[in-house]
Amino acid sequence: MYTWICAALVLLPLAAAPVAALAGTRSGRARDNFTAAVTAGEFLLALALLSSGRAGALPLPRLCGLGLELQFGGLRSLLAFLAAVGWLSGTLMLREYFRGSAHQNRYYAFWLLTLGATAGVFLSADLLTTFVFFELMSFTSYVMVVHTQRPDAVRAGDTYLAVAVVCGLATLSGLMLLYRLTGTLNIDGLYDAVQAVPPGPALWTAGGLTVVGFAAKAGAFPLHIWLPTAHPAAPAPASGVLSGVILKAGVFGILAVSTQVFRFQTVWGNLLLAIGLVTMVLGAVLALFSVDLKRTLACSSISQIGFILTGIAMQCLLGEHGVVAAAGTMLHLVNHASIKLILFPAAGVIYCCLHSFDLNRIRGFGRDKPWLSAIVLIPTLSLAGVPGFSGYVSKTLLHESMVEYIHLVEGSPLLEAVYTGAEWIFLLTGGLTCAYLLKLFTAVFLEPPPRGCAPGHKVYMSRTSGLTLSCLALALLPLGLLPHRLMEPLARLAIPFVTDEALHEISYFTPGNLRGAIISIIIGLMVYLYVVRRLLIRENELGSRYLDRWPRRLNLENRVYRPLLLFVLPFLGAVAARLAETLVDGTLSLISRALYHRQTSTVEPDVDPEFAAFSSKPRPRQGFRYSFAYSLMLMGLGIAFCMLYLILR
Repeated sequence: MYTWICAALVLLPLAAAPVAALAGTRSGRARDNFTAAVTAGEFLLALALLSSGRAGALPLPRLCGLGLELQFGGLRSLLAFLAAVGWLSGTLMLREYFRGSAHQNRYYAFWLLTLGATAGVFLSADLLTTFVFFELMSFTSYVMVVHTQRPDAVRAGDTYLAVAVVCGLATLSGLMLLYRLTGTLNIDGLYDAVQAVPPGPALWTAGGLTVVGFAAKAGAFPLHIWLPTAHPAAPAPASGVLSGVILKAGVFGILAVSTQVFRFQTVWGNLLLAIGLVTMVLGAVLALFSVDLKRTLACSSISQIGFILTGIAMQCLLGEHGVVAAAGTMLHLVNHASIKLILFPAAGVIYCCLHSFDLNRIRGFGRDKPWLSAIVLIPTLSLAGVPGFSGYVSKTLLHESMVEYIHLVEGSPLLEAVYTGAEWIFLLTGGLTCAYLLKLFTAVFLEPPPRGCAPGHKVYMSRTSGLTLSCLALALLPLGLLPHRLMEPLARLAIPFVTDEALHEISYFTPGNLRGAIISIIIGLMVYLYVVRRLLIRENELGSRYLDRWPRRLNLENRVYRPLLLFVLPFLGAVAARLAETLVDGTLSLISRALYHRQTSTVEPDVDPEFAAFSSKPRPRQGFRYSFAYSLMLMGLGIAFCMLYLILR
């Protein structure tokens, strides 16, 4: 029974996608109701699979050559449930957000296709299955990014698709090398297979290339460039699942490769730790400087992915003692997904009223809206790591894993100083998180609106949207208040995916753990008061105005990637092609001169074009019939006929 539920989680939305588009040609209400019914069914199936506690597999032989395989249980079932929650909540808010919008039938079809593909990623038993559904998810979610078809959306979609294609090819190359080395791509059996492979450049090349595509989708530095543009361009409910769920598909791949191919590898752990620290700091700084609500939340997602990568790195560094890091990674993954499934749709509520995400235009919108203020406040405090909320629990576990590793390297002053510095970067980034979240909440819910601004809408949010966001926000409250009863069982459910160690009981509210959170909060308050208020806000006759002081020349996409892909690489390709052409033409010229040394006559057609007559008058050879390509074509036809003769003989 549960095997069929696993299959239905993937096949139901894939099969329902064309039906939703056809239903929309008759009635928009019929399409909306049908899509809501499908996502509700997906939610119930995922809930049944998660609550059963069962584990199993569904092989799909001969598909894609090696065959595909789905698997459920543990982390896979938990992530499939998160995807179902994200799509159901997003679907319930689409009707209000898309009121009067065009291209809705197309959007709903690809909305369901992306759900099925994402479920396939999370329920994959081997990396080939992960890759197939991962690429399907990348191409179907592209439609959500370019939905409005505005120039900024099309440009963001170009970047999104370019990163997906280039990095996807890298991952495919890595999988081919990995399969050649190990003979398997099954996630659960990959670690044992890797032990039989001699350590060397081949394994590192295979694992590194495999991770590239997953890291790009997760938004890790330096492949994060699509995230700050794609999220603001996509509809708010789509941004919620892009940030809350689809980014986790990339994390799933990184987690699988890191814990199975590079388990207990110190070098890999240090490399991943460096990437994680840069990602978390860069995302937080970009969010702090941003004056666009959705862009701030998108950059925040980059930063939080850095926290998760740090947790994966600590698992590699701590080895068999990495169960605390594993628990922190899993719980922060769940926390971030839940938080962004609230904050992005809440930003959509504001957009539906004011048609803008600019902080200078939406400032003060929520000042007299306590319902929306309470909905946003809960995930904001959680993401900031305030004690008593779920984000504090996962960040405490991640911080404790770093402290634990510092104790392990106490014998080396240099290593101790390096990892102590990494710990302070972790705490500093937590402070930057508090600062940009305080900036957002103060701007939208505490500051007065701009002078001369039109009065706000009395009915600013539909009942369906309000109840959906309220249920999600209220679900976060008990997680932080009862970590031993609610969050630790979730961690124990997901931990077997990466380690066999059992999670011991942890005291979350000891002075040592509270100290880290308090340091981050104090840093956040100082940054807000002395950086945001003094450098990023300017007072004028209309009140305060938020300034975007981030230097344009530091845009990695415009300064590095686009020139590299659009100018440098084509130029180098043209130079290489010209050199190859010159080499071939020169070789042919030398051969011709050697064969026809001192020969002035040529053989040219006379009356019958199939035969030749000798003439003493030279005649230039022109046209396709005398070209090198024509000769190659005839040679290819000859080879083809020979092969056909040998096959049919």
